[in-house]
Amino acid sequence: MSHDTLPVLVIGAGPTGLTLACDLARRGIRVRIVDAAPGPFAGSRGKGLSPRTLEVMDDLGVLDAVLAAGMDYPRLRLHWRRFVVGRWTMMARRAATPDVPHPNPWLVPQARTEGILRDRLASLGVPVEFGTALTGFTQDDTGVTATLTRDGAEETVRAEYLVGADGGHSRVRKALGLTFHGVTHEEERMVVGDVRVDGLDPSHWHVWPFATGGMVALCPLPDTGRFQLALQVKPGAPLPELTEAAIHQRIQEAARPGSKLRLHDASWLSVYRPNVRMVDRYRVGRVFIAGDAAHVHPPAGGQGLNTGVQDAYNLGWKLGHVLQGADPALLDTYEAERLPVAARVLGLSSKLFDGMRQGRMKALNRGDELRQLGLGYRGGPLAPEVPGDTARVQAGDRAPDAPCVDAHGKPVRLEVCAE
Repeated sequence: MSHDTLPVLVIGAGPTGLTLACDLARRGIRVRIVDAAPGPFAGSRGKGLSPRTLEVMDDLGVLDAVLAAGMDYPRLRLHWRRFVVGRWTMMARRAATPDVPHPNPWLVPQARTEGILRDRLASLGVPVEFGTALTGFTQDDTGVTATLTRDGAEETVRAEYLVGADGGHSRVRKALGLTFHGVTHEEERMVVGDVRVDGLDPSHWHVWPFATGGMVALCPLPDTGRFQLALQVKPGAPLPELTEAAIHQRIQEAARPGSKLRLHDASWLSVYRPNVRMVDRYRVGRVFIAGDAAHVHPPAGGQGLNTGVQDAYNLGWKLGHVLQGADPALLDTYEAERLPVAARVLGLSSKLFDGMRQGRMKALNRGDELRQLGLGYRGGPLAPEVPGDTARVQAGDRAPDAPCVDAHGKPVRLEVCAE
């Protein structure tokens, strides 16, 4: 490849694309990351980072910023009209240990996570190119030729590899002809957004599970004075107008009678329809997809953003090694390792969502599987299991973070593969 050929072009600057670009840039790989949106999205969207994702953030050098930008998940306060009828802790807290230093999920609005990753990427000399859309691409045995459009002007970019991290409506996935298997729950609508609510305790996540018209939930967002709104619209019911007045009225109806709650200053409001979809291929030639472009999850469990970040983390080191001379066959292991993980996580998210749809309170519980610390690649192409090997940690498992010592008890540095 000539110097004019870019090693990697990343399409989409959400958490998945930013994680991948950061990982490549810190390895000294030239990368461009573009996004069709005119600028960053300011909403909370995916707000939960799993312990496994916190470990990724630690490796990327941004964990301190992530922790400073978020908070522990608050307890749920369950309401019936004006009365508090219960309190709920979704996931039992775990104490930190040497091998699991970050055992609990962390609540961070997605906009802050993205901003932290953008800052890290900028420190590595790579800006995010907003307002730049992928309008087409072709590929051959030696690379990908992509057409980018910005302000009406076209640019042709030649890259060794292209990665589509461009969300559920991925242009890259569609151009590859990949089928997005699954369903969209058209009848299960939800109004989401970030709002201010006067008269509501910001130390709890407030839920009216039996409100007329559908469940209403308001989750506090750290250091913003806002709550993330989730307002269910029952099948067959009319969709409320996306105005502060209409949403305020729904909250008044949920908290009646005599409610003093006042909703105002909505920074964004949108209608969400849950999707349960994924592809059966993560790669076609020199083009890969990751994150929501490959799998979209229902909101229960907060697994979509985390799975996308971990897709990128898996692909990043493999692209880095191949671009620095490793056997290109290493890239085949990306799909082999990540597709089964996404399928398992998608099944878990779907189970939790079905429980919520059916009004089962136990569906609010979150088990240890949502920490994602048990996900691994044992038995995969890079980590074949050894018959009779009973070691607690095997190739393909998450490497514990406990300090290592030699035979004399002196600390030593253990170099392990990131995945």
